[in-house]
Amino acid sequence: MTETRPLALVTGASSGIGLELAQLFGRDGYDLILVAHSDALDDATRTLAATGAATIPVRADLRTAAGVEEVCAAVTATGRPLAAAALNAGTGQGGLFVDTGLDDQLEVVDVNVRSTVHLAKYVLDGMTERGAGRVLITSSVVSEIPGPYQVVYNASKSFLQSFSEGLHEELRGTGVTVTALMPGATDTPFFRKAEMADAPIARGPKDDPAKVARKGYEAMRAGKRKVVASSPMSKTMAVTAAVMPDSVKAFLHRFMAKPASAPR
Repeated sequence: MTETRPLALVTGASSGIGLELAQLFGRDGYDLILVAHSDALDDATRTLAATGAATIPVRADLRTAAGVEEVCAAVTATGRPLAAAALNAGTGQGGLFVDTGLDDQLEVVDVNVRSTVHLAKYVLDGMTERGAGRVLITSSVVSEIPGPYQVVYNASKSFLQSFSEGLHEELRGTGVTVTALMPGATDTPFFRKAEMADAPIARGPKDDPAKVARKGYEAMRAGKRKVVASSPMSKTMAVTAAVMPDSVKAFLHRFMAKPASAPR
């Protein structure tokens, strides 16, 4: 790595929105610390070499505090400040809450909420000390929708949305900004991993992760509070969710997220 290039951290970087974000950083002249838990991280690292970025892959389990500390240690070991961070790692679990395992649901909390707070604390402490930095946190348009058959996932995104927007206001005037990226249904491995591949929302049209990442990246660089990305359908969903009663949103979400194989 060369100290003349800015350094960016991207979590969930092995596929989907995270990989696309990493490519945007690389093409814009950033060196990269790439974080993922899957073996696909190796392929992602090779892909990103084509951007000219020097990369440090970190295979870490963000379900655990020890995994988050591995990421922090990797950043510290570079001896370089982070110019930007995309806290994008996330997971989900479909199905009725009472019919799914507690460990599976707590994994959603640990990855989506706890690890993001832990990493944000580390990243923002350094950025505010220097008076410069950009952070992007991947939330979702479902952050404003109670989510039957995805109750913990939607609740975790509600937390992230509030967390991001609160931080954005706290940091006003510091030279550091936090931007919430709010995708709709996106063409990534998410639905398969969340055991929702047969749900209506998974079978319907989905956004291009490259376009979603581009919208988020541009909003982050501009220091915006939040951005809905990227299709008119996702934007319409966000606008509707802002004004529709929660009871109606929950009722509609039940039919969108209910797997065909759900027992009830």
